[in-house]
Amino acid sequence: MDTDLVLTIGIVLLVLSVPSLLAAWAETRAPRIGAIMVVAALGLIITALWVKPGGYAFNQVPGVMVGVVSRLFE
Repeated sequence: MDTDLVLTIGIVLLVLSVPSLLAAWAETRAPRIGAIMVVAALGLIITALWVKPGGYAFNQVPGVMVGVVSRLFE
């Protein structure tokens, strides 16, 4: 699997976990699904950073995500 795709999926999953965590916090319940999503997202991001030779610089991430989305719509 392409490391750019893994990084993008990890970042999107991390962003999508925030509403779940906030809803659980507001309802004073355990954030089970949100926590699972965060762990999965961090695992994907760390895998992408570890597998790609040289890793990613912070300023490369937006370009990588735009590239993945553009490949999706080709």
